[in-house]
Amino acid sequence: MTDDESVAVPEDAVPEDAAISVLVVDDHPVVRDGLRGMFESAPGFTVLGEASNGVEAVGLVAELDPDVVLMDLRMPGGGGVDAIAELTRRGARAKVLVLTTYDTDSDTIPAIEAGATGYLLKDAPREELFAAVRAAAEGRTVLSPAVASRLVSAVRAPANEPLSPREREVLALVAKGTSNREIARELFISEATVKTHLTHLYAKLGVNDRAAAVATAYERGILGGRGE
Repeated sequence: MTDDESVAVPEDAVPEDAAISVLVVDDHPVVRDGLRGMFESAPGFTVLGEASNGVEAVGLVAELDPDVVLMDLRMPGGGGVDAIAELTRRGARAKVLVLTTYDTDSDTIPAIEAGATGYLLKDAPREELFAAVRAAAEGRTVLSPAVASRLVSAVRAPANEPLSPREREVLALVAKGTSNREIARELFISEATVKTHLTHLYAKLGVNDRAAAVATAYERGILGGRGE
């Protein structure tokens, strides 16, 4: 092959003959041990390390530079979505493949928006998981059928879907500068539920943060004026 016929290869691509390096992130030791054993027994993979939460994961990614991070989402001491967002902000080379038991909109959409390359559920067959890690290492998106269906439904959701009464309550408190913890206390719900309501109302308003949600709500009359 001449120089003119050479094919450009992405700088972060994993060489075909190189083992794909993996970082396992999960708060359950048994799950981490199981995943480590599974990947270390399969050809073409090497496990560089383990983390029990998102904060540890970010630090280990900087230290070990894995090709793929297998990331759980709900972990004490630092969740997966925040870790994914931080890795994205830092421009980390590692691709993040979410591996979790949760497939609700409040889990899948924030993870994908934060920068996850793929999203699988923990009941995925062994070979499907191996294939997903290989695909993620190549920068290809991998979604479990259940998650793909949810994302398609979210995209096809009718525009300007009205907010529920509870979502309007949460939004009104956000507009007053109330924190998630204070909202949870005032409405007698958990902070996790507050975050779920925020995720849903963000999607309905077509925004990505609190400030934009409040601004859009005033523009549409949801807060103040004809909306009250």
